[in-house]
Amino acid sequence: MTLHDLSEKDVIQIKTGENLGRIDDVIFDEGTARLQSVVLRGRSRLFGLMGYDEDLIIPWEALKNIGTDVIMVDAEPLPVQRRAGRRQ
Repeated sequence: MTLHDLSEKDVIQIKTGENLGRIDDVIFDEGTARLQSVVLRGRSRLFGLMGYDEDLIIPWEALKNIGTDVIMVDAEPLPVQRRAGRRQ
């Protein structure tokens, strides 16, 4: 499975059924080259004119099931700081 394949699936919180968004990036451990977590970019508000929600980071271990259409996660996503250059 490629990052592109992962990015086409909705990420769903198992406990609440909430659609958290889609995977936009992954974080690797530089020393071991192991996948640590996935990043979901914050959703735009009013087409980005009102800014964006916080980006979310979900540990790789929290991904419980990767199906054909969705990825089920069992963890509270942690907000991450925005990268420089991203409009608020």
